Amino acid sequence: MPQRFLFFLFAFFAIVIGLYPGLYFMLDREFGLLSTKDEALLQDIAWKIGFYTHIIGGGLALLIGWTQFKASWRAQYPRAHRRTGKLYLLSVLLSGSAGVYIGFSATGGPLAASGFISLGLIWLYTSLQAYRFIRRQDIERHRRMMIYSYAACFAAVTLRLWLPLLVAVFQDFIPAYRIVAWLCWVPNLLVAHVGWVARRN
Repeated sequence: MPQRFLFFLFAFFAIVIGLYPGLYFMLDREFGLLSTKDEALLQDIAWKIGFYTHIIGGGLALLIGWTQFKASWRAQYPRAHRRTGKLYLLSVLLSGSAGVYIGFSATGGPLAASGFISLGLIWLYTSLQAYRFIRRQDIERHRRMMIYSYAACFAAVTLRLWLPLLVAVFQDFIPAYRIVAWLCWVPNLLVAHVGWVARRN
């Protein structure tokens, strides 16, 4: 029962935050993180393309990626698993690359920027490694890299859980954002690694 409940929470947050980018198209540009950006950046066409590519691709990856963790679904629908995996990888390539680009303009300066750029690079690396391993029919390493990849992807969820708490603690968005740029993904990868090791032992 606890395992089922945890999986339900996992899927629930993935779906809700996966759909979240849609709000950027329904509300004005003062919504969410856009409210922290200066006018010059908001007028930059390249940055806007990068931003929307990042949130759309990331939202889609988050929205579909969680389904790949259900072993019974993988076994029952292998073709759907492969197709979903390809769509996930395409979404990561678009979102991760765009994320690295817009990371250089992150609110909070170099500390925040380095956190988000590192996240983007790790997300791209683990996803491409997962693809490389499945092409070699190395299932175990493929699964391991996909777990790490989705742990990085899930940073979109953990960022939105941590950030309000950090803002409440610091009473200031900037220091909270500098911390969450790292806190949103480093613990995710640690949990993924510990879970993988425990599964293997």
